[in-house]
Formats: sequence, C-alpha cells, structure tokens
Amino acid sequence: MALQISATNPEHPALLLELPWNLPLAEWPEHHLVPLPRGISRHVVRYARAGDEVVAVKELAERPAVREYGLLLGLDRLGIPAVDPLAVVTGRTDAAGEPLESVLITRHLGGSLPYRSMFETTMRPATMHRLMDALAVLLVRLHLAGFAWGDCSLSNTLFRRDAGAYAAYLVDAETGELHPRLSTGQREYDLDLARVNISGELLDLEAAGALHPSVDPIEFGQEICARYRGLWEELTRTSVYPAGKYHYIDRRIRRLNDLGFDVAEMQIASSSNGDTVTFVPKVVDAGHHQRQLLRLTGLDTEENQARRLLNDLESWMATQDDYAAGSAAPGRDAGRPHTARPEVLAHRWVRDVFRPAVRAVPQDLRGSMEPAELYHELLEHRWFLSERAQHDIGLDAAVKDYVTNILPRARAPIPAPGEAPEATDRYPVPEQR
Repeated sequence: MALQISATNPEHPALLLELPWNLPLAEWPEHHLVPLPRGISRHVVRYARAGDEVVAVKELAERPAVREYGLLLGLDRLGIPAVDPLAVVTGRTDAAGEPLESVLITRHLGGSLPYRSMFETTMRPATMHRLMDALAVLLVRLHLAGFAWGDCSLSNTLFRRDAGAYAAYLVDAETGELHPRLSTGQREYDLDLARVNISGELLDLEAAGALHPSVDPIEFGQEICARYRGLWEELTRTSVYPAGKYHYIDRRIRRLNDLGFDVAEMQIASSSNGDTVTFVPKVVDAGHHQRQLLRLTGLDTEENQARRLLNDLESWMATQDDYAAGSAAPGRDAGRPHTARPEVLAHRWVRDVFRPAVRAVPQDLRGSMEPAELYHELLEHRWFLSERAQHDIGLDAAVKDYVTNILPRARAPIPAPGEAPEATDRYPVPEQR
C-alpha cells in the first residue's frame, strides 16, 4: 500500500512529505524534532517541524488513528477546546518494505504544557485547585456537547495560562465517543474515571517527591468530582421563581454568562395557579466573553483573558468623550444612545491602548507569552502599584515599572517555541493582594 496523507488543509501534505515516514517515530533524526515537553502516553509521540509549524506526531494503528482524527474534527466543529487535527498518514513502510504504524498529526498548542512539566518545581495547592477548575470546565463542556471522553486524566490534557487561571484542552480522544446526548450513567462513568486517574497520577508524583506536602492525591481526585457537579448543577438546574419576578430569570442568565456560557434557548412555564414560573436554560455554548471580545476587537483569547480585557475596554470607553455616560457596556444594549459605536471605540482601544502596552515589553523578556496574557499581567501590576500608591498610576507607568523591576528580577524569559521551559509556576498569582 502506498503512503497516503489525509489532511484538513491542502497545503499540509506537501509540508508533511518532507518528514521521514520510512522510519519508526522513535528513530526520527534530531534535526526533524522540536524538544518540547511531552506528557505520558501509551504511544510514541514526538514534536516535529513541518514548514513553519510545529506539529505533534503520534504513532498508532490505522483504525484508531483514523477514528481519533474524525473525533477531533467533530470536536473542532463543536468549538470544544482540543488540539487541532491536521492529518493522518497511512501506508507507511520502512526501507525493507515492512509495514510501519500509521500516525495522527495535530497542531502543537502554543503556550501549553503537560501537567508533569508543571510539576518540575513544587506546585502550590492554590495552583492545583485552578488546574482542577480548568479540567472540570473542560469535562462539563465535553458532556454538554455529547462527548464521552472515556479516559479523562491530567496526562490527556494540556494546560494554558488564562488570566491567573488555566484553560484545559483535550489532547487524546482515542477512547472518546460522540453522541447526541449523554446519559447520567455515561457522565458518571467519565467522572469516576477522572477521579481514579487523577488520584493515581498525583500518587505517582508524590512517590517521585514532586508533590507539595499539603496536597492529598485522594482528596484532589475527589475534588474534580465536586467541582464538576457544582458546575453541572448551575448550568442545567431547573429554577422556580415567583410570578412576575422576571428579573430573576435575567439574573440567572447573567450568572451563566459570568461563568462563560451562553443560553441558546430556554423553557419557561407557569404553574397551574399562576403563582410561580419554572425556568429551564439550555446551555449549549461556552466561550461567551471570547466571542464578545472577538466580535468587538478581533482579538482571539481564552475565556478569562477575554473577560478581563472586556472589563478594561469598558472602563476605557467610559472615559471617552464620544461615549455617553451610562451607555451600554460592550456587547450589551442598555437602550441609551452614545455618539460612537462600541465597535469603533473597541478598535481604537486596540490601536491606542492594548497594542502599545504589549509592544512596550521587549520580545526577549516576553518570549512566547500570548499578548492577552501579557496584558492581563500588566493590568494586575497596575492594580498592585495603584493600591500601594492609593491612586491610579496609569497604564504607561505600570508598563515601565513592570519591564524595569519585575521581568528582569523575578521572571526569567519565557522559552520560545522549540525550547523547554525552565520552571513550572513562573507566573504565580498572589492568593491575596
């Protein structure tokens, strides 16, 4: 059988043909590889260069490779945080004509780390809680979309920084199944697997001396269940309100928006005596603030980053002469006129505030940190300095102090793509300020 490359982009096959498909993945020459940190996998996985892109190459049998490729394409269409599938390569043979396993190729998720790399230095319990939050949100999003993971674990997840929190991405869909809707039993099975897997992974770290002494592996395994159930209940529960108190429904929708979810449709029914109304939201779409920021500014960020940037955008807009006092917040229509459209002001904010602040941080100190995460840190530093000075010091002064006093002294440069990270929690978020 001849070598075949099935790809999502017509440009990818030509780039991928340059890779040594006649060699087992474990024997690929170093000049093809990129030394990025890898998680634990039952298969051989390597990062390689394909033109200007860095791709993850996983070696496995043809049938599961094609199946996982299809599942990842399905998750991509649903907008689920997962690695981007690029291609499947089948029909591989070595120099003697002996068959080699097929490979699945996905795009490297920039700025992400496997959990073991994050534990190269002792991770604080507060950071562990944020990881559990991120994984719980990912699992809820998968279940809302009808995806049964079948192997939820830290090893099968990549994490990216997201404005003081983390965003979790599915990296292994080999055991997954996509359904129109999941039963309670399917969800509980996934959750039980997550509990067992996470506890086992943390026990392994504990045995290696890489776990904070105050972290109980069994307790953190149970924590993912508690955080998942709390979020699932908030997103799907039925609410009963007194008749006429329709602002309660609006308040519930806003609370769901604050969690990062949109309500696609809802069911509202009155009781037989008309005393109460029953409200059932259908939450099917996550990334509320991401879409809002993208629509206004064109910036594509993580959810928490988007929420933070929208807050700064709203505050800045309120200071502009051509934006009426008390007018609608970005993306909301309060019914009051303003002399400049929010989209116009948002474009001006990107041009005059966001981009100059990010560009003021030297590239060698910024490294591969995403602009939205960098801007979040600048806002955090501005807040800290303003609290200390008891007045707003302004963004320009905060940027100068951040570049002069924070990055060189306390923070090593972030590695560029292709370089291994030097430390784990390099950007800790203070528990209280």
